[in-house]
Amino acid sequence: MTTDPSAAPGNGSRERILARIRAAVTDAPDAPEVTRGYLDTHTPDAGMVDLLAENLADYRAVVHRTDSAGLTELLMRLLAEHGSRTVLVPPGLPPSWLAAADPTRIHDREASTAGELDEVDSVVTGCAVAIAETGTIVLDGSPDQGRRRISLIPDHHICVVRAPEQVVASVPQAMPRLDPTRPLTWISGPSATSDIELDRVEGVHGPRTLEVVLVED
Repeated sequence: MTTDPSAAPGNGSRERILARIRAAVTDAPDAPEVTRGYLDTHTPDAGMVDLLAENLADYRAVVHRTDSAGLTELLMRLLAEHGSRTVLVPPGLPPSWLAAADPTRIHDREASTAGELDEVDSVVTGCAVAIAETGTIVLDGSPDQGRRRISLIPDHHICVVRAPEQVVASVPQAMPRLDPTRPLTWISGPSATSDIELDRVEGVHGPRTLEVVLVED
C-alpha cells in the first residue's frame, strides 16, 4: 500500500496542507462585502419590555415589575419570602437597593471558595443588557454584577433590570452594547438540564431559582 509521506507524524503535514491551500487561492478574487441590510429585529419598541417579561416567564424565571421607589421594599420582600439569612453583594451594587433588607451581607472576595459561596442563600446583581426576543439576561462582570462565579454558585439569584434603557429587542442589537473582552454570562431562565428521557433537573449549572426585577420609571 502506498502512503503519502506528508501525512506521517512529524513530517509537517499541517504546513504542507496549508501551503497547498494558499497556493490554490493565490489568484482568487477578493471576497465581496457582506450585505447587512437585513432587519435586526421584528419587535416594536413599545412592546419590548412586555415581551421580555413574557419570555423570561416562559423560561421559568419569576418576573417582578416595579419602579425605582418600590425597588428597595420589593427586594426586602423577595429575600424574606425566600428565607434568606445571607445575601451576596457585588462591590458596586447600589447601597439603596438593600437598605431595608435584613439578611447579612456577604461581600465577594477573591479568596472566597466555591464551598463558601454555595452556603450563601441569595445573590442580588444588576445586569448589562436584557434581550426581549430570547428572554435572556447578560452579565458582563461590571461592579454591580460582580464576578461570574457569584451568579453561578448561589442557588437563588435576583437580577435587577432597568427598563427600558437596559432592554433591547434582539441579539444583534445587544452585541454592540457588550465588550467581547469582558466575562459575559448569558442567562435564559434558571439553570436546567434534561436527560435523554427529558426529565428536567434544575440547579445543576447555576441557580435553581432566578427572579428578575424589571424597574420601570
